[in-house]
Amino acid sequence: MKGPLGVPAFRRLWIAGFVSEIGDWVLLVALPVYVYQLTGSTAATATTFVVALLPSLVLSPLAGVLADRWDRRKLMLLVSLAQAVTLLPLLTGDLVLVNVVTAVQAGLAALFEPAKNALLPTLVPREQVPAANGLVALNSNLARLVGASLGGLVLGYTGLPGVVLADVVSFLLAALLLASGTADPAREAGKPAWRAWLDGLREIRGPLRPMVAVVGLMAVSQGLFVVLFVVFVTSRLGGGAAEVGLLRGVQAVGGLLGGLLVGVVARRLPPGRLLGVALLGFGVVAAVGWNAPHLTTAPAFYLAVFAVVGVPGVLAGAGMMSALQLHTVDEVRGRVLATFGSLYDGGQALGMVLAGVLTPMLGLSALLNVQAGLYVMAGALALARLGARRPRVAA
Repeated sequence: MKGPLGVPAFRRLWIAGFVSEIGDWVLLVALPVYVYQLTGSTAATATTFVVALLPSLVLSPLAGVLADRWDRRKLMLLVSLAQAVTLLPLLTGDLVLVNVVTAVQAGLAALFEPAKNALLPTLVPREQVPAANGLVALNSNLARLVGASLGGLVLGYTGLPGVVLADVVSFLLAALLLASGTADPAREAGKPAWRAWLDGLREIRGPLRPMVAVVGLMAVSQGLFVVLFVVFVTSRLGGGAAEVGLLRGVQAVGGLLGGLLVGVVARRLPPGRLLGVALLGFGVVAAVGWNAPHLTTAPAFYLAVFAVVGVPGVLAGAGMMSALQLHTVDEVRGRVLATFGSLYDGGQALGMVLAGVLTPMLGLSALLNVQAGLYVMAGALALARLGARRPRVAA
């Protein structure tokens, strides 16, 4: 049987995601560094991250309903074009506009992601869904390797305008690829949007119920990570914009291996067990990295640590997404995925706020270890509640 990349519709989605995510990572790395350099404030840096998450909380009900009612491919095409246009105000360099544009981009991404993730299981055979998610993770990490490393360099050499141009081009190329795809049939409008969203919430039962706690713990930990990482590299390792981008991007090296391994590992482990084992691994490796400055600040060591952490990171993401997709029927898949996406973004926002508030109170070292511990807790819970379950919902 041919693999997921042998399916033309999935292949186009895969390539479009790769192109778009290169630009996303350029922006994701450059903006917080730009804000931190401009203000010197951890709290201001955390604010930039938080405003990128709040729109998802507000738009989650609408995003899920649209993904279940509209042609998902056309929805992604329109969103990509809108993302290209709404980046342009960043060219002013104004700090307020940075946060406004960040919020708008996040709102558009909140419409894009449920449609993409709900469409994926309809493009490949059911047994290839974990492998397809692994390939999505693979190209995400290729994009991270290229885009995150470029983010710091482009910001350093061209300033914010070069970063904006790179992201605009990536969205336009992604839109061209999506425009050549086959239409995804539109669905009946049916009930009012708020009732349709509530129907999606009712699907979060049985094996999906424990996922609420697991995803919540993952999200808070990740929220702590994205803020504290910038502070860790700059204050503990003495790095700057280029070092932040390089160390964030090198996680993709392990992510590439993780993406290649997903298809093999998923044949042996159900998605819940894959998720649990990967989260435990992520927490342990993170704890090693955070505490290593007591022994060494050698750049080669941290390049290796952050590369290794990419392996469990990808396996966890593929395990989580496969569990959600395969335990949900297509008619409500967009709403369920949007709801969990909102939960994840809300947890990240909480983690980011905690990072800004608690770092001066508890110290960076203590909070970094809390971050690693939350991943370990999430992994233990996933193994206890989800480890033996295999999806039984029909596609």
